[in-house]
Amino acid sequence: MKSGIHPEYHEITVIMTDGTEYTTRSCYGKAGDTIRLDIDTKSHPAWTGVQRIMDTGGQVAKFNKRFAGIGTRSKG
Repeated sequence: MKSGIHPEYHEITVIMTDGTEYTTRSCYGKAGDTIRLDIDTKSHPAWTGVQRIMDTGGQVAKFNKRFAGIGTRSKG
């Protein structure tokens, strides 16, 4: 490998959605940094087969409020 062209590869800590954590090697941040996951294999529907609505910041409520009248016909 050529020296000086590759990013630094070091150990970081990954914290899963359920609070479990493990150490891995990555180019992310600096040595000793921590990544806290929002979605992982224990919570994502692709792996669990169960869908949940994760309403972060009221986005689902905002969508429902904005598009509540679409598809309804008014008599007139």
